[in-house]
Amino acid sequence: MDSAALLDLLGNENRRRILRLLARKPCYVTEISDYIGVSPKAVIEHLRKLEEAGLIESRIDDQRRKYFHIARNVRLEVTVSPYGFASKSAYPENNSFDITTCRHLTLDVTSDETDELEALLGTLEDLERLENELSLAQRWVQGRLCDVLDQISETAGIGPESRIYADVLASVRTQPKSIGELSTDVEAPREVVAELLERMADEGVVRRTERGWELTT
Repeated sequence: MDSAALLDLLGNENRRRILRLLARKPCYVTEISDYIGVSPKAVIEHLRKLEEAGLIESRIDDQRRKYFHIARNVRLEVTVSPYGFASKSAYPENNSFDITTCRHLTLDVTSDETDELEALLGTLEDLERLENELSLAQRWVQGRLCDVLDQISETAGIGPESRIYADVLASVRTQPKSIGELSTDVEAPREVVAELLERMADEGVVRRTERGWELTT
């Protein structure tokens, strides 16, 4: 699902409460209605939207009652900073991916594939600790990202007005590029990019050559 659509869907408090309940156990409409304090008709409408989005599924039990449950894992990331707004959602498709093969990352969350309850609880504890550590790491990265963008703006003498300056500089860092190429890279109109380049050229940060625009140093 598109992250913007997912944000809109989860913007409703009652839908969030339904998901919190279903994350604990499967429920039928009357249970959900009693829990969130809204009519069964309203609950059915919320469930319909969540089901259409692929977040929940339903099954019928032996008493012909329709139970709803979470369909799959979904992670939604939202970043808001002075340099931009971004949202990203991801649907894990394969939990057999070996994250320990990632460069600069070493994890000890291996499992011996045993069914012993004690071992499984130990693995659960390891994964929950890792989840917390990754959350802290994401917050650190976001803070450092903003710090570096501030420093880029200050060093370039352009002030902390917009991330687009840093994006343009990062794009020409490796090789000279034309205004058209830069416009595509930073997803901004050509005239906006041209104006930014002229301003940074006046500051001595970039220069125009036969090969395109490049850093002066």
